[in-house]
Amino acid sequence: MGIKKIIWICVFLNLNTLTYSEMITPKKEFTAFEVVKIQLTALKNNNNPSIDSGIKQVWLFAHPNNKKITGPYERFRIMIYGAQYNLLLEHTSHKINLIMNTPKKYIYGVELLTKDKKLFFYEWHVEKGSNKDCNDCWFTSAVSIPKNQGNSI
Repeated sequence: MGIKKIIWICVFLNLNTLTYSEMITPKKEFTAFEVVKIQLTALKNNNNPSIDSGIKQVWLFAHPNNKKITGPYERFRIMIYGAQYNLLLEHTSHKINLIMNTPKKYIYGVELLTKDKKLFFYEWHVEKGSNKDCNDCWFTSAVSIPKNQGNSI
């Protein structure tokens, strides 16, 4: 392998790797709504500033109990690219509406307009939890399968 090819690979990997230290991390100050908004905005812009940075951002806000089921990150990433969740990637727009809440859990309805102008509905569950960096913070505990609402007007 030539030196130019090695340099190109290093540059490519560097441009397409966003470190976790550059991302928004869970904080006690974030509301449940803000956690959902952070994640949806990241997924809408999944490949900006780097490839799959949106998925990485969502992973940081996955509930610790949920990570035991969906993790590690590479497995989570594959799940997001699957048929149920790939609609979230690079979507056009979203609306977040509160469905119900308790002191420890919120459920939001998310209306999502995909790149191909189809409307889908997700239920987004956010619960209090703790990880090594944030005690009693909001994390996503579940996201439903999408319900097709048809084409947009």
